Amino acid sequence: MPELRLDAVDAAELAELLQFLAGWLAGDPDRLGVSLGAFVGHPAYGTAQLRQDLNRFTFLLGGDDGESLFGRGAPEVG
Repeated sequence: MPELRLDAVDAAELAELLQFLAGWLAGDPDRLGVSLGAFVGHPAYGTAQLRQDLNRFTFLLGGDDGESLFGRGAPEVG
């Protein structure tokens, strides 16, 4: 796997965008789920899976303490 370096400011901006998208999906999951299903073309990947992926990438970028993935009281990463 090639090494990838991401500037902290860019990582923070990307994490904010991922949080925005996850929040948008949570706002109207039924209607957006139909649209995502039509786009993806398979019922195995829906809004819940997409939100989980967005939350995981946000966490990996350091934009979240893990609460969106693990709930309150998430273990500290250090």
